[in-house]
Amino acid sequence: MTRSRRTTRMLSAAAAALATVLLVAGCSEDPLAEQYKEGSGKGYIAGDGSVMEIAEDDRGDAVEFTGTTESGDEVSSDDFDGQVVVVNFWYASCAPCRAEAPILDDVYDEYAGDDVAFIGVNLRDQAGTAASFNTTYDVSYPSIIDVNTGSVKLAFADTVPPNSVPTTIVLDKQGRVSARILGALPDASILSTLVEDAVAE
Repeated sequence: MTRSRRTTRMLSAAAAALATVLLVAGCSEDPLAEQYKEGSGKGYIAGDGSVMEIAEDDRGDAVEFTGTTESGDEVSSDDFDGQVVVVNFWYASCAPCRAEAPILDDVYDEYAGDDVAFIGVNLRDQAGTAASFNTTYDVSYPSIIDVNTGSVKLAFADTVPPNSVPTTIVLDKQGRVSARILGALPDASILSTLVEDAVAE
């Protein structure tokens, strides 16, 4: 093994260890999330928080997807028939994903029992890391682990730019994309309004 390969592997291992330490440290003292909130992107490719709403007559076909959550449960878009669905694309070491996690969970709590479902799509982590994130950040809804197949990301390929994480999608009761937010949610009101509009349709 060459010296450069050894160095690359050592740096990769160190980065993974650092991400684990930061995850375990908890969201109340999360340096990555705080740096992001203060305006330091640290090289993350994230959206600008722009919101796109799609009029009912202009929406495409229903998005069909299947996957397995961090707890091993099989999930399908068919499970959400007749519900408004919030789909959040994320991964654990993404600073803006950490910053918006409590906001997403607040909106989840707000609409619990109102025919509104939330599902995360983890693009880079295995189940154990995603489960640890949920515990650390008090995330109440499950996530599909998409790192091995990329099938859910592919299902949303026309709507979710490939490198923009986090991205949050609102699906209407027919499973069609009604709204998209590129980048971290600045507060709960934006997503809450989009969900409320979809529920009222």
